[in-house]
Amino acid sequence: MENFMTTLTTRRSFLKAATATAATLVATRALFPSGAFAQSNGPEVTGAKLGYIALTDASALIIAQEKGLFAKHGVPDVQVQKQASWGATRDNLVLGGAANGIDGAHILTPMPYLMTAGTVTGGTPVPMSIIARLNLDAQGISVSQAYKDSGVGVDASPLKQIFAERKAAGTEVNVAMTFPGGTHDLWMRYWLAAGGIDPNSEVSLITVPPPQMVANMKVGTMDAFCVGEPWNEQLVNQGVGFTATTTGELWKGHPEKALSLRNDFVEANPVATQAILMAVMEAAQWADLTENKQELAQILGKRSWFNIPAADVAGRLKGDINYGNGRVETATGLEMKFWKDHASYPFKSHDAWFLTENVRWGYLPGTTDITASVDAVNREDIWRAAAAALGVAAADIPEGTSRGSETFFDGKVFDPANPSAYLESLAIKAVV
Repeated sequence: MENFMTTLTTRRSFLKAATATAATLVATRALFPSGAFAQSNGPEVTGAKLGYIALTDASALIIAQEKGLFAKHGVPDVQVQKQASWGATRDNLVLGGAANGIDGAHILTPMPYLMTAGTVTGGTPVPMSIIARLNLDAQGISVSQAYKDSGVGVDASPLKQIFAERKAAGTEVNVAMTFPGGTHDLWMRYWLAAGGIDPNSEVSLITVPPPQMVANMKVGTMDAFCVGEPWNEQLVNQGVGFTATTTGELWKGHPEKALSLRNDFVEANPVATQAILMAVMEAAQWADLTENKQELAQILGKRSWFNIPAADVAGRLKGDINYGNGRVETATGLEMKFWKDHASYPFKSHDAWFLTENVRWGYLPGTTDITASVDAVNREDIWRAAAAALGVAAADIPEGTSRGSETFFDGKVFDPANPSAYLESLAIKAVV
């Protein structure tokens, strides 16, 4: 497991990184007064190295490659490279494309913030920019078949007594997520805490790469996990466990992965950055069309991408969910969204929630300036410039940078204008 807690940054180092990043971005914008990413004489480079994890929410990068969209927008040499884990993604981003690493990635939304702060990079800030969201919804919290009669679902509380009894008997309760402080960690923690289970003291949170979740559940090394698709669906298809809840049932329409690039790449290659983003946005539009879902499942299942049966992808991609515990739902509205409902636009208010949850669990200090941090990393202005160049309909471009207050399944409300009130409303947390 990656030792995350020992690399927590101080407020000073976090704000120093954020301030430095903001300063360089302001300088970049000054160089391009009519819009840093307005098309000029073509991209500065014809390629970039982009990482992805074998997860359905990487679809826009994969389709942009498969359908020739990077070439269409003037960057034919973009490479979409599989990463073994989120830790490997981070390490390759630290290296950068010029040093045999990668320039950007399909990434857990909080990671660019944690990298910019230096909390997951050994204390050395690696400034990153989020230029798009890649999807909404369609992650899952799955549980071992050993708990099939517990009654656990969106309400995690039936597991509290069971977990307590297991621990009292000397049996470790292992609950897996994919990266400390990442989205899956935060969904798992939220679900457990809402059910009265303290994730810091009543279970052991372990880190497992997404493609290894099902195999680990099969051999009994974990009791539950949170991961993106197709791995929850594959778990059910193999009869290894069941889905207690999808994350869309915790927070419908929630943000998930992001497209993030190293700041130095963005600053050196503003036109190429826009070209990459335009290809990904066009791919997201394609992936969201109902008539393309089956083809998308077939593409993702290829040996060169996920190397799994298309059936492990197709159901939940369409919003049809077999939970594996006798519950089967169709047309749920919980399908992964790549474009509709402003799925591609990186709302700053959503990033504020992720940072607030990282403060909640002690991954970031309570003194973190959330607004300054979001302003330094979130480059929604790049998205808007790309949308304009692509001719995106006005209805598909949000009017502002906030989606407003968000309400969760347990009634908690996050007002991005007042994160402290949200924190104070939570009974279980690490922050004092």
